[in-house]
Amino acid sequence: MGRELDLTYLVTSMEGAEYDPAVFPGLVYRVKDPKAASLLFRSGKLVCTGAKNRDQVVKAVELVVDAIRKAGVPVKDYPQITVQNIVASADLGSPVNLSSTVISLGLEKVEYEPEVFPGLVYRLDQPKVVMLLFGSGRLVCTGAKKPIDVEKAIDHIEAELRASDLLR
Repeated sequence: MGRELDLTYLVTSMEGAEYDPAVFPGLVYRVKDPKAASLLFRSGKLVCTGAKNRDQVVKAVELVVDAIRKAGVPVKDYPQITVQNIVASADLGSPVNLSSTVISLGLEKVEYEPEVFPGLVYRLDQPKVVMLLFGSGRLVCTGAKKPIDVEKAIDHIEAELRASDLLR
């Protein structure tokens, strides 16, 4: 958007907007369809979260820009969208012994402190993502920039676990 925004004005002009700078420096604006939240900062930067795909991101951003324009703030163009972080979840289909997995995946790539957090944190270099693996066999992949990176990461961890006979 490119210029300093008056978030105090916008929160009074955009129905449903939330802004409490003592708690968070951005204005929160939620849209219902697609279900997404946008964080709007004084700098004009906009972060869209919760959308399930790029088309939903585009629609959500268009709705936010339209609401900003309706509030009387001129916005010349719709902003360029860059995917920064895809978060995905999956289920490997069977429980995983996380203590054995630590040894199998290699201590340099894994963090596992069950007294602090119930999941194993596995950092991959290629693709550059972080996987949270739980004993139930469920996992969360974060940090991907493209959907194919999520698929590659899940395939990678599944293959590693099968090769070590840790997944049935």
